Amino acid sequence: MNPALLPLAAAVFCFAVFLISFLLDRRKLRNGFYLFFALAFFGLAMLALLASISPEAAAIVAFGLFALIPLTIVVLAVFLIGNGVTMLRREGRRPANLLSLAAGAGIVALIVFGFVVGQLGWAPLEAVRDSVDGIVAYASFLFVCFLLYSLVYGRVRSRRPLDFVVVLGSGLLGGKNVPPLLAGRLDRGARVLSAEDRKGRAPLLVTSGGQGPGEDLPESHAMADYLVARGVARERIVLEDRSRTTRENLAFSAGLMRSRKPGYRCVVVTNNFHVLRAALIAREVKVNGQVIGAPTAWYFWPSATLREFAAILVDHRIVNGIVCAAIVLASVLKAF
Repeated sequence: MNPALLPLAAAVFCFAVFLISFLLDRRKLRNGFYLFFALAFFGLAMLALLASISPEAAAIVAFGLFALIPLTIVVLAVFLIGNGVTMLRREGRRPANLLSLAAGAGIVALIVFGFVVGQLGWAPLEAVRDSVDGIVAYASFLFVCFLLYSLVYGRVRSRRPLDFVVVLGSGLLGGKNVPPLLAGRLDRGARVLSAEDRKGRAPLLVTSGGQGPGEDLPESHAMADYLVARGVARERIVLEDRSRTTRENLAFSAGLMRSRKPGYRCVVVTNNFHVLRAALIAREVKVNGQVIGAPTAWYFWPSATLREFAAILVDHRIVNGIVCAAIVLASVLKAF
């Protein structure tokens, strides 16, 4: 039997599961795991096929792939540190802006720590090293699945008629002004509204955001003023002005939409780094619609994506805690 058949069959199976799950509800994080394993098994199948033709070529490819792992880790650390410095210069020293810098520094510290422990050969430190390495490997696997599916989900468009376009708030600048990040969301929402108008539809636009600390007015009101100044009719804007979090944004907006049209369909607009997590929350609070993203400045995207991933880890903290505890236990048993 051709050695490529087994991994190829596994790839086809995983992709079929992904496709079925995606068609049933694309707002599921598990879709990313199905897609990851489909691609991984397909890669193994191609490598096995190459090995059946030329074992030497397959060995070279396999060696190259393994060699890329440490190189990728080093390049990633350098990139994250450089991006972190850029974030601090352009966005200030808020804790959220330190994520990419902290991640890059953490990778460097992990490499140094692993080298030191290898030189000392002390069992307790080896248990700590193996525990940390295992947890980092687990988190890295989750992040790859998250990132892969974020890219896929953010590029799939729904062509069904819309009754509402919901734009999620992100905070005001100086207490009353729409910042560039939020302006990008509003501009994208206005474009979707215009595209629906050209198709003979007339959806309403929901601006979602309450009044936060230090803000002179509810965010949804400033968002509406921004849209009106750019040609959107005031009567087509619905204000959701009670929410303080993304979950409240979506839950309160869903209530407003249901009260106007029980069988509504909508699209939710946020930034591209926030799309998948917003979609997961939208599914939980039963919003009948998908989420699309507005562009984000390149330097802002890494830290923002890490922040979204961290939030998803916290949302699933029980499962992740159990897995991490099992990794620590296995590392301790191995060391002693």
